[in-house]
Amino acid sequence: MKTQKRIRKISAVVLLGFGLLTLFMSASVIFDLFGIREKEGNYVLFIVWANFICGFLYVLSAKGFWKSRPWTKKVLAVASILLIAAYIALKSHINNDGIYEEKTLSAMLFRIGLTILFTLIAFYSIHKHIPKVKRRS
Repeated sequence: MKTQKRIRKISAVVLLGFGLLTLFMSASVIFDLFGIREKEGNYVLFIVWANFICGFLYVLSAKGFWKSRPWTKKVLAVASILLIAAYIALKSHINNDGIYEEKTLSAMLFRIGLTILFTLIAFYSIHKHIPKVKRRS
């Protein structure tokens, strides 16, 4: 039981850091902050927006992990689906001769894998607490 609690707390901290970093980097590209947009090269805007949305979902999931909330797995599942849909759209964009950075493909696969991993961790480490019903004698 203590191991699951430790896993949830570590997951919360990692997801919070990853979520805040994702929000910062995505917002910097979307709103052209700190000259990051230029450094990113041929970014694909819908991928940046998908990542931005997932940044919020990661931060929310971090709270869910920390407080051991059953809805955490649903939030992470939504993030996984969003990222997979964005990846499919990216592949279509590439097939239609759209410009992109090669690093985007590997970054998306990493992000999808990490999100699915945290979804599975939430599924196996957070259990719905069912209150015990007192029986009358």
